[in-house]
Amino acid sequence: MPASTRYYFKKADKLKSRKQIDMLFRQGRHFSVFPFKVTWLPANAAANLQAGVGVSSRHFKRAVDRNRIKRLMRESYRLQKNELQQYLREKDKRLSVFLIYTGNEIPHYETVFEKLGIILHRLKKLSDENDTPAV
Repeated sequence: MPASTRYYFKKADKLKSRKQIDMLFRQGRHFSVFPFKVTWLPANAAANLQAGVGVSSRHFKRAVDRNRIKRLMRESYRLQKNELQQYLREKDKRLSVFLIYTGNEIPHYETVFEKLGIILHRLKKLSDENDTPAV
């Protein structure tokens, strides 16, 4: 990547609409890359790529731990999403993604970074295979 690449996670890139999130979980496809479960759906959102993150309170009772994991996920996503976002922009596709952490322990940053790289590469392949029109 060029040195001038900006890494950001703006408000428009965040999956915040309750209506979109409900549709994502009702109609979306999913796959797992331990310790993450990924739900994705071609979308008609304003941004090419929108993402949300979540951590189960069943495994992590303390909000401090849940927030730490979500921060790690968002940072790893922010640094690696540019390739997928550029690909979607070239193909004129839109994608909504929700990442759920399903592990039992607080992960290290390196693990989260590596797994999210795998997830984003897989999303790129899956969005290429899925040529159905956006919902």
